[in-house]
Amino acid sequence: MKVLLLPVNPDDEKDVIMEIRAGAGGDEAGLFGYELMRMYKMYADRNRWSVEDIDVSLTELGGVKEAVFQIKGRDVFSKLKFESGVHRVQRVPETETQGRVHTSTVTVAVLPEAEDVVVDINEKDLKIDTYRSSGAGGQHVNKTESAIRITHLPTGVVVQCQDGRSQIQNRERAMQVLKTKLYDLSRTQAEQEYAAARRSQVGTGDRSERIRTYNYPQGRVTDHRIGMTLYSLTTFLSGNIDEMLEGLRIADQTARLESSEF
Repeated sequence: MKVLLLPVNPDDEKDVIMEIRAGAGGDEAGLFGYELMRMYKMYADRNRWSVEDIDVSLTELGGVKEAVFQIKGRDVFSKLKFESGVHRVQRVPETETQGRVHTSTVTVAVLPEAEDVVVDINEKDLKIDTYRSSGAGGQHVNKTESAIRITHLPTGVVVQCQDGRSQIQNRERAMQVLKTKLYDLSRTQAEQEYAAARRSQVGTGDRSERIRTYNYPQGRVTDHRIGMTLYSLTTFLSGNIDEMLEGLRIADQTARLESSEF
């Protein structure tokens, strides 16, 4: 009964824009970023959600510099909202000759997709640039300036899209990502106003917060917010992340129950 009385997050039913960026660790971080992108896409496929790339930039070795993609389906944000943060990987890179374990990081952001009616954007506040779409290594996908970069001047937020087939399609997608980022910005500011009153056990969801470690030599994945360790790293990276997500959901629910007045 108490669980049913907890306030419902209005964003839980929304689709998401997911961003993955390589952090510390150079090429190794990029390669792990690609594995994380693959993991989330496989998890989406298991849930029969649809995935659409918006802007994916790869390294020469096939790693991810930056990947932005959309996931659509039922209760997507509800299940993935605790994935925002710094993901740390510990493993021996293929280029390492002495077998030393290296530590690299990847940043993940999960943003509830803003609906058209949520964010009002003044066209005068936008700077729009066009450029040629390019693939890994700078190879041109096409010879026309179909890629779009939009800068929101008041906030400095920059978005870009190059995976669409036309400039119009890329502009529409970029605008949707911009609305989502501005919505997330306002949502984060609102949450910070009452964060001091209630601190969630699973963390703030801040992208600067280290949330999880993937340790290859020991075959384990550990979520530092709830102290859960699973010794099934290969299976986990294949999209079987439900057990961890359920643990995070229960921890958040427990923390909210403890801080409630009933």
